[in-house]
Amino acid sequence: MTAPSQHRPGVVVTGIGMVTPVGVTTGEAWKAACAGLPGATDDPRLAGLGVSFSCAVTGFDAEQACGGEARRMDPFTQFAVAAARAAVADAAVTDGSWDPSRVGVVLGTAVGGQQTWEEQGRRMAVRGPRAVNPLTVPKAIGNIAAGTVALDLGLHGPSLSVSTACASGTTALGVALDLLRAGRCDVVLAGGTEATVTPLVATAFDRLKALSRHGDEPARASRPFDARRGGFVLGEGAAVLVLERAEDARSRGRCGYARLLGYGASSDSHHLTAPDPEGRGARLALRQALSDARVRASDVSLVNAHATGTPQGDAVEARVIAGMFGPKVAVTSTKGVTGHMLGAAGAVEAAFTALSVDQGVIPPTANFEAPDADLPEIDIVHGAPRHTPVSVAVSNSFGFGGQNAVVVLGSA
Repeated sequence: MTAPSQHRPGVVVTGIGMVTPVGVTTGEAWKAACAGLPGATDDPRLAGLGVSFSCAVTGFDAEQACGGEARRMDPFTQFAVAAARAAVADAAVTDGSWDPSRVGVVLGTAVGGQQTWEEQGRRMAVRGPRAVNPLTVPKAIGNIAAGTVALDLGLHGPSLSVSTACASGTTALGVALDLLRAGRCDVVLAGGTEATVTPLVATAFDRLKALSRHGDEPARASRPFDARRGGFVLGEGAAVLVLERAEDARSRGRCGYARLLGYGASSDSHHLTAPDPEGRGARLALRQALSDARVRASDVSLVNAHATGTPQGDAVEARVIAGMFGPKVAVTSTKGVTGHMLGAAGAVEAAFTALSVDQGVIPPTANFEAPDADLPEIDIVHGAPRHTPVSVAVSNSFGFGGQNAVVVLGSA
């Protein structure tokens, strides 16, 4: 991370592309998030399993979104390509001002092409080795989404994949910020993608007792911070943000949605799946991000929380937020709407946070009804969107392995 004393160029978000369970365009997803409309529903792919509902992407036409090459892509790559195309279009680059050799791609994913691995595993088990698709490896390996985005858009800068579990999308933004500050790129397409709503992944998380079992009301199953929370709802999708230097954006008449001010990362070094009960790693990442952004905790007006709806994770994060920011900072978790999109979650939530900064609207935390009596008081936005200026916001992401990542965004 760049030292605070060093001169650094400003970095802005000039384009956003999203494919989510509540909309396959940024406009649709943002509208649903602001309305607090949950995307969880029964999922025929999971029929007969311990948990048979998810936040699945619907209404997505892969061939229309990605062209004829879609059949060669796992869905996690399809989502990434569609989101990247939309983000570039949103950034409105029509004058040929981008040098492709100076445009990079950084995408996070926790798992990669899981649907391909499972499908081909079933083929081999039933029909033998010769039934396995020769394109299995290039469809499923974790780096292929970033590589395919670069190929699809004709980009020649660095193409990188990062995997820090559920922090992957946020980590990708941090890596992109460093590339821009170091002068290695002029533009970076950064985000995360995931397509892990599969029988094996759903069963594995269920066996870990991580998933919500509110199957009688799937739409109410994802309940961040709520006293009745019992686990997360598995989601999927992608978000890509176009990041470029503020001066370059201004030169082509673009102000941007928000500035990407800072990034922090840390490791709990505590447990494979459980957060440090004292939140020391999360607190360290937040402090690093605020220092990197050159802002104080008192400057922050919004926290887009990681809050997945798990009892322990939400409790630790609530205590960290209360301890660092006090009871008056606005807190939201959009996972009540999207479910937990794993490696894509941080990118989607950073995109929502940038839109909050740009539009002065904070989406509500869907399904939050009653606070946990054992948690400290924090100002959880719920029931309706809150219309208020957002000058500085943070977006938290925490993952298995104790990996923490935080980004700070501010007014452009």
